[in-house]
Amino acid sequence: MITDMKVEKLLINYKTLEQFKRFKEYGNQELSMMEDLQNNIVENNSESPFYGIYLGHNLIARMSLYKVKQKYDEYFKPPQDYLELWKLEVLPDYRGNGYGKRMVDFAKSFELPIKTNPRINSHGFWEKTGFQKAKYEMERDLGENPLIWMPEGVSEKDV
Repeated sequence: MITDMKVEKLLINYKTLEQFKRFKEYGNQELSMMEDLQNNIVENNSESPFYGIYLGHNLIARMSLYKVKQKYDEYFKPPQDYLELWKLEVLPDYRGNGYGKRMVDFAKSFELPIKTNPRINSHGFWEKTGFQKAKYEMERDLGENPLIWMPEGVSEKDV
């Protein structure tokens, strides 16, 4: 287990986007960032929802965190801002070394409730990091099976 792993906010630049191509979950978000870059709208230090862990110069783990405003909160009691965690992924050669847990712990450090929609076969990981299944609400969840994490003093909204 490597102990000096640091989660950092990723810059939107060609180098970061090139490294994203190594991840299985490479998709629309990254492509839209690439378009922004190609249109010269985005500069090297632009804000990004992505966070990651580098080993040397290689990005080996990443996730995106979006803050959702209180007025859209349909999960937590009392209603409040919360984080939506997407695209958590550790490259295959680095799995099992605590990088995924470190990413989740970083998200928890904001002390806001967190919602995620896990990929198939990842429920065990999320349960080990303290997430639980949200009570399913058909209209709200639209076929997804969200998992939630709640800091102290927060509970799940009654469905």
